[in-house]
Amino acid sequence: MKNEIIRILQQNARISNTELGEMLGISPEEAASQIRALEEDGVIRGYSVILDDEKYDNSAVYATIELKVTPQRDCGFDDIAKIIVMYDEVESVSLMSSGSYDLAVEVKGNNLKDVAFFVSERLSTIDGVLSTSTHFILKKYKEKGIFIDGEEPDERGLW
Repeated sequence: MKNEIIRILQQNARISNTELGEMLGISPEEAASQIRALEEDGVIRGYSVILDDEKYDNSAVYATIELKVTPQRDCGFDDIAKIIVMYDEVESVSLMSSGSYDLAVEVKGNNLKDVAFFVSERLSTIDGVLSTSTHFILKKYKEKGIFIDGEEPDERGLW
């Protein structure tokens, strides 16, 4: 049941406990209790809004930055990642299994210059960062399972 609750909340975190209960065949109180338990256990870490930036803030600039880093003794990549996550520009940091880079950093800036400054003056100067490669995101079509442009494919997967 927990997997079903999580799947539903990932699609619509604003669903009411009544609607969730109806979908799962449980009472609204049981739905609320299940969600509360998932939050208390740290399974659900937070809720977020998925925006269509072209409609909300089309001046925002997003980029994925690949970092090649030297793992630190006794902590691997964790200490460098903990430094990076503290920057306001950083949306997410992930450890990758690719041989070409170690960390993927998703950032948001007000413009290209802001992102370039962040990479050159903040990320690249961290001890252990060997190289960076920046990829600017031109358009988002789908995020966290939600279609951004509002058009969802039909049941055959066709537009």
